Amino acid sequence: MDKDVAILGLGTMGGGMAANLLKAGFSLTVYNRTPEKAQALIDSGARFASTPAEAAAKASVVISMLADDAASREVWMGQHGALSTVREGTILVESSTVSPAWIAELATVATQKGAALLDAPVTGSRMQAEGGQLSFLVGGDDVALNAATPVLKAMSKEIVHLGPLGSGAKMKLINNFLCGVQVASLAEGLTWIERSGLDVEKALAVLKAGAPGSPLLGAISTRMTAHDYSVNFLLRLMAKDLLYAEEEAAHCNVDLKMAEAARSLFETAAAKGLAEKDMSAVIEPLRSSK
Repeated sequence: MDKDVAILGLGTMGGGMAANLLKAGFSLTVYNRTPEKAQALIDSGARFASTPAEAAAKASVVISMLADDAASREVWMGQHGALSTVREGTILVESSTVSPAWIAELATVATQKGAALLDAPVTGSRMQAEGGQLSFLVGGDDVALNAATPVLKAMSKEIVHLGPLGSGAKMKLINNFLCGVQVASLAEGLTWIERSGLDVEKALAVLKAGAPGSPLLGAISTRMTAHDYSVNFLLRLMAKDLLYAEEEAAHCNVDLKMAEAARSLFETAAAKGLAEKDMSAVIEPLRSSK
């Protein structure tokens, strides 16, 4: 394959992913709704496209990393969307956390254009994106994945092929469901610790060393105690992911009551002005409640 790659979306994750593609020597064209976010990449050699269509026109691999189904639909199929210019044989990589239903719809249009689609969301947050240490959760056929692998490797530590198209999207929603519930329960637990009079540092040490301990608990509890809500994972996107998880699980006759409860906490925090903060800020409305 040639080395022309386009990436659509330079947010918390997309910016770091794009930087690693440049470091790996790919010829990179970037698109972002707000051009200012592209300046550092332009200074490092990327080309800026004014529309998704312009970005995709000469690329052999086009990657999207956006907020949700609506944003993904807009860059692929909206006015000046990328699918209007993709060439036959182009590999489309949808790395956003989106619904499997949208992946199926996008695949239909991609096939009509002679392009191949992979749903390849990632695990990891801003630091992993910047460090090239993401894990790709991939759905799609072997031929397309083999063609895209050199590009994905430049941004990741691991590529997991989970099965046919839609498998990556399903796995990512399950992953984020479990993460969201853990962060929400930690917010409640830490608020309880703080109000109970326990030594917070000692209490968290017990949790980290015991059965509840996990890398996520360690990282998020540190942020919560420091009131550090600089963004690794946007709070509003966790609320969205939990909603998508509930909807997808319902197709399998699974009622995610824990997701619904956790989503309520994230939505409350978002309504109180914390939508653009890190998801760890979900604790703040609990701290201020009576």
